[in-house]
Amino acid sequence: MHAKTSSAAPEAIQADALIVPISQLEEGQTADPQVDGWSGGVYQTALDSGEVTGKALELLVLHRPAGVAAPRLVLMGLGKPAEQSAAVLRRAAAAATRKLQGKGIESIAFLLPGRFGSEHEAQAIAEGVWTARFEPDVYKTEGRKESSLRELLLLATGDAVELGLARGTAIGDGQNTARKLAVEPGNLLTPAVLVEKARELAADAGLGIEVLDEERLIDEGFGALLGVAQGSVEPPALIVLRYRPKSPARPDVHLGLVGKAVTFDTGGISIKPAAEMDRMKYDMAGGAAVLGAMQAIAALEPPTTVTAFIPTVENMPGAAAQRPGDVVTTLSGKTVEVLNTDAEGRLILCDTLTFALRSGVNRLVDAATLTGSVVVALGHERSGLFCNDDAWSALLLACSEKAGEKFWPMPLDAEYREQLDSPIADLANIGTRWGGSITAAKFLEAFVEEAPWAHLDIAGTAWIDAPKPDMPKGPTGVCVRTFVELALTLSTPAE
Repeated sequence: MHAKTSSAAPEAIQADALIVPISQLEEGQTADPQVDGWSGGVYQTALDSGEVTGKALELLVLHRPAGVAAPRLVLMGLGKPAEQSAAVLRRAAAAATRKLQGKGIESIAFLLPGRFGSEHEAQAIAEGVWTARFEPDVYKTEGRKESSLRELLLLATGDAVELGLARGTAIGDGQNTARKLAVEPGNLLTPAVLVEKARELAADAGLGIEVLDEERLIDEGFGALLGVAQGSVEPPALIVLRYRPKSPARPDVHLGLVGKAVTFDTGGISIKPAAEMDRMKYDMAGGAAVLGAMQAIAALEPPTTVTAFIPTVENMPGAAAQRPGDVVTTLSGKTVEVLNTDAEGRLILCDTLTFALRSGVNRLVDAATLTGSVVVALGHERSGLFCNDDAWSALLLACSEKAGEKFWPMPLDAEYREQLDSPIADLANIGTRWGGSITAAKFLEAFVEEAPWAHLDIAGTAWIDAPKPDMPKGPTGVCVRTFVELALTLSTPAE
């Protein structure tokens, strides 16, 4: 799809649909006269009847409106002015796009609301439109919901708008890349296939890539990662993607993004219940998010050095599978008693975190569908944020807020580490059932030394079970926007 700006007057724009943002009005307020004129007076009539209120994500589609050239006028609710944000605008733009696409509409034009600064408005609208075009029905042979959209027009001009449009397009495209990967079934997206997709992405984006295959992992001593993979006929790998700016703004900063990519997780010998095990194809959503973020970062070219690490395995209960009670030696040299083979994500991540630090990374953040416990704690609205550095945590929270992704800081008190004590190894891979997401994070913390590190547990946010106005059921691509915002923010020279 093509995206561009336009200086044309809204009433004269030649597009299949003109989308105009409106605010929720207080009792007694009347419709904006200009917008009401474009609607031929229908806007005020709809307000009077209660058919439209302007609440967030509410849409009113008017056909053949009297006051505009476009054959459709869409009034797009943003809610009360005090509650509006770029995140609301993004979701509203996505909801409007999803309502229109598939109906033969090829071009849509958005009027910017003028409340958040044109750059941020343009970025939010572009992200919303791009992500709205994703559908999980890629393997349907009939009835696929294909988008007919070919052109996005933003009715504003200027460098700020152009910058926001470029950013939103790149980020939305990266988020869709993550979702396309996460929706793939386990039989078609094995670790080897993910490696090939990463190679294709790197070639297209101009990223450096290195793949540590099984032989290299054995030689290097990735004992925890290899232990998870040994029950599968599919060989494991560690994908390393490198983005190197021509002139780093802060040569002292090397950002490391780590994403768990278990392409299918049966739980191994500690096998999961059959109900909903099919969803365990999404256990590589963290790795998918990192790949999508790297695609966007390469497109936007921030002056920040970034290296991505994606450990990919399949966790199966084969004849050679790891047993509960086995002891593995990690890349760091620490030993781990594997009490539960379904706590495998932390095992592949601990070796990867060690490798990342040895590669020169000095700022770390990982994303993983790690624990069901975080869903118990936070539901499906927020990802859990665990961090060993207050300043790093604050920066991530600021970036997530700006990106419109919801995180919640969780504790990492030293007392939780006691649950991981083992009588025969340096630590066990699980604690008790209480505070399970915290003890999982404490396990990872044991491998990051003193580097600023954050862990994002996205088990509750990487997939939605029911469609929403702005997105279909399936993978969400969570963390892509925050990771890109982090790379852009770290481009600011230190004072």
